[in-house]
Amino acid sequence: MRLLVLFLLWGAAFAPLFPTLVKEWFQHSDNSHAFLVPLISVYLLWQKKTALKATPIKSSVIGAALFIFSLAIYGLSYGGGLAFPARVAMISSLFGLLWFCLGNSSARLFAFPVAFLLFMIPVPYSIMSLVSMPLQLLVTTVSADLIGRCSIPVYREGNMLYFMQTQLEVADACSGIRSIMSLSMLALLLSYLTRPGWWRKALLLTSAIPIAMLANIGRVSGTGILAHFYGDKVARGFMHDFSGLIVFFFGFAFLFGLFCVVNKKRRENVQ
Repeated sequence: MRLLVLFLLWGAAFAPLFPTLVKEWFQHSDNSHAFLVPLISVYLLWQKKTALKATPIKSSVIGAALFIFSLAIYGLSYGGGLAFPARVAMISSLFGLLWFCLGNSSARLFAFPVAFLLFMIPVPYSIMSLVSMPLQLLVTTVSADLIGRCSIPVYREGNMLYFMQTQLEVADACSGIRSIMSLSMLALLLSYLTRPGWWRKALLLTSAIPIAMLANIGRVSGTGILAHFYGDKVARGFMHDFSGLIVFFFGFAFLFGLFCVVNKKRRENVQ
């Protein structure tokens, strides 16, 4: 009962953050994966319910200190108009609250599900722009080379691809940053669910970025080839959004296939 009351008070304290947070999920497609994050975290916590019930409840001073420190950061950040640290403080305060109420043993069980909530916080645009520009140039350069190898004349200038009758811009949305964020989230989740073994987890985590980049290079190269034959209409509207979905599902299928491979148990020969 005490935990429920404290949780409601926590929700009331951080309620001013929720409208703008959800608004950013709707307005920016790079953050669309955030809608799934709370549901995944609740599911992971639900899986731990038996272990949590069996764990003795004991208050933690460290958890209380983390909770108070997070509230202080939230107050300073919200008062100063800094959204990102305020949102991070929201997650850390939730972890501190649960740690304080349930104790150290329980904290080990709900640490990952609560920390996973960080994926629902949009990365600041200033950081995204720093990462996006080099990715745009890399994707454009590699795609131009692949298109040229298909005997299609193409000239690259910055993040622009010029063809005989049209041109194609590799914009921020085509840099691959959206795929990297979504697939990194999935890779972390799959590494958490995988069988024990550091190499399995490391393989899944490190494969997310290369898979996302390869899929996005294929998307830009394919769009460029189609634009050469059918004009730049294929790079806009439905075809653009549909190709983005294909990239995501390709990356997800590759990651899930890798997850199945590393978790496949060898059959023992029956003598």
